[in-house]
Amino acid sequence: MTVRALYLCEGSSDTGLRLHIETIAADVGREVHVTVPDLNRLPNKPGHSVEDKLRAAQQLSDGGHEYDLVVIHRDSDREPPDRRRSEIAEAVAAVSPGLAHVPVIPVRMLEAWLLLDHAAIREVAGNPNGKVALKLPKPGRAESVADPKALLKQAIATASEERGRGLQKLQTRFSANRARLLQMLDREGPVTQLASWRSFTDDLRKVLGNGH
Repeated sequence: MTVRALYLCEGSSDTGLRLHIETIAADVGREVHVTVPDLNRLPNKPGHSVEDKLRAAQQLSDGGHEYDLVVIHRDSDREPPDRRRSEIAEAVAAVSPGLAHVPVIPVRMLEAWLLLDHAAIREVAGNPNGKVALKLPKPGRAESVADPKALLKQAIATASEERGRGLQKLQTRFSANRARLLQMLDREGPVTQLASWRSFTDDLRKVLGNGH
């Protein structure tokens, strides 16, 4: 039976996680159909809270009864991951009691997951054979970076070796390049050393293994 999953992400460049949800499900012998709702279609845009987004997604799904599972991305930012986990659980209980859910809680922000693959960064920067040092953290430090987004943006710029207008043009494509990096993320690579990634994948496998 195909599992019908709803994926609520923080921004449009986070939609690439959908591919990883589907592939991880396939690895455990489950087929998942993932829906990523465009909440901007609603006449009244939802607030930023998890509960607001869930209620908005429910509006788009004719009452919200068509899903077996919801995967919810919420960066920890400056909050402890456990607090975000509770926030997600409480929102699901308030809006869709009994619906299975999987939290996705990158420490600080999702960009921390994208700092570890130097080759992928060089590729999206348009300079795959570049050798310039990117000065990126080792896996054990990636979740301690104060501003992973700024560091990732700088790393792409450095990897490109562009200057002037070429660099300015590259910087305007950051959201698209970030989305590419998420799609290219090696699920079995250095990211597996990050506790937040392991928590997400372990939770997803557990929920799928329980028959959802």
